[in-house]
Amino acid sequence: MLDPRLLRLYLCAGSALTLGRPLDEAVAAAIAGGVTMVQLREKDASGREFYERALSVRRITEAGGVPLVINDRLDVALGVGAAGLHIGQHDIPVEAARRVAGNRLFIGVSVGTVAEALRAQAGGADYLGAGAVFPTGSKADAGDAIGVAALGAICSAVRIPVVAIGGICPGNAGAVLETGAAGIAVISAILSQSDIKSAASAAASGSLRLFQKRPAKRP
Repeated sequence: MLDPRLLRLYLCAGSALTLGRPLDEAVAAAIAGGVTMVQLREKDASGREFYERALSVRRITEAGGVPLVINDRLDVALGVGAAGLHIGQHDIPVEAARRVAGNRLFIGVSVGTVAEALRAQAGGADYLGAGAVFPTGSKADAGDAIGVAALGAICSAVRIPVVAIGGICPGNAGAVLETGAAGIAVISAILSQSDIKSAASAAASGSLRLFQKRPAKRP
């Protein structure tokens, strides 16, 4: 079973997102700063390129004790021995991915509505990525912002953990975590900063303080 604490600071990384810096170095710096999970996104890479980059990043995440999640590509996730797979609404259905992967991978699904969240949960998803919560330029396919209220409705509707993504920064992270989200996913707030390790450390410590202040859920 996926430990929800691993979702607290979820980094979406890819070669196109590091501002020209080596991907391995960027991921290593983010892990050193406190990132708890890494998702590798390589939208423009061939299957072979994605596989080779994933192998390289997996060595970094394994050394740092952080799970690696592969975006979209079930074959790459299984081929490199990743911990998880993350799929969107237009990718292979979660039920089909689960039949192939069995228990070798935990599976996350991107959602933007309660209906999508409930379908993903029923299909066997282990966690959800909900958003984009706020407008963002980091993901070209993020779609319109759903807002904090819709995020809260998704969190309340499902039993599995939810990671919030899209335009999240220190100024709005508190409102995001008050919805009951298990964590926040970040891209530019870490990868676009001049000092990746320091940015990750600030995000990690800020998130921890917010989690400690959050009221416990009623049983």
